[in-house]
Amino acid sequence: MTGVTVDNRTPVGFDGTQQVVLVSRSGGVWIDDLHLDKPLIDLEVYGPDKTTAHGIALAARACVLELVGTTYGTAIVTDIDEADGPRWLPDYNRPAGNRYLATIRVSIRPA
Repeated sequence: MTGVTVDNRTPVGFDGTQQVVLVSRSGGVWIDDLHLDKPLIDLEVYGPDKTTAHGIALAARACVLELVGTTYGTAIVTDIDEADGPRWLPDYNRPAGNRYLATIRVSIRPA
């Protein structure tokens, strides 16, 4: 993912043609009885052309799928489940952009 900006906000001057992965929580649930968070994470991926954007989307997806077993502070990623994508999704606000979207469910438990 060298040369790709990964953030939850668009970079300054963003027009959709830069190599960018926007990561955001788009839903999910906290299951109190199981002490389990199951967020839905959207990966909104942009590139200068459709082929590049698709390649970045596949690389970003692979990075997330490798998180099972990873710990962050007192939490551990216990499961990853692909919910949708990556799929082509034109961005009508940035007509020069090339965008793919993937939605992934992550299961996180306190360690």
